[in-house]
Amino acid sequence: MAITYRLPKGPLVLASASGARQTMLRQAGLDFISRPANIDEIGVRKAAEASSMPAEEIAILLADMKARQIANDVLLGDDSTSTSGFVLGSDQILFCEGEIISKPQTFEAAVDQVAKIAGKDHQLLTAAVIYRDGERIWHHLETPKISIRALDRDFIETYVKGLGEAAFQSPGSYQIEGQGVHLFSKIHGCSYSILGMPLLQILAFLRNHGLAPEDQP
Repeated sequence: MAITYRLPKGPLVLASASGARQTMLRQAGLDFISRPANIDEIGVRKAAEASSMPAEEIAILLADMKARQIANDVLLGDDSTSTSGFVLGSDQILFCEGEIISKPQTFEAAVDQVAKIAGKDHQLLTAAVIYRDGERIWHHLETPKISIRALDRDFIETYVKGLGEAAFQSPGSYQIEGQGVHLFSKIHGCSYSILGMPLLQILAFLRNHGLAPEDQP
């Protein structure tokens, strides 16, 4: 029988619609609900870059904004679901040779992005922030490094076409758990953080705040 891990006062709130993040929490057996935040990620990122904010801080800022928005909704009673008061926000930035690479919007942009990172190393700046009762109480940043093998243009175009709409769901047009694995030559860092959330650190923090297996009959 599968075990469910619960916080003392109700489910964790995930401030995200990300299927990958929800899958990570679900497979870990966490009792959680998803409440996607609605922020202008592109606008915030561009403004932060224009002010010369370091990429690591931008990732934390975006994660914070997501968590804070949903935490305020929960605190004000705009969410009818009874929760633990813990709200988790996460964000991830692809950073290559001093440049932040965002999700592509077109087939051509996706091909150009893969060509840009081919044969190079890049970092995935993966941030998580937790609010409780409207106050930020924790944050963490992981920086796994990905090495992309040398790729020719024909392969890249075939690869991106094969992805279809999935090519527009992540910077660099890859998911490590899918066909993106064909692009990599080396991976340095936690696989959970590469997938989009520093799950091990999140679980360690929540265990210190009462996360435990549900009693079994």
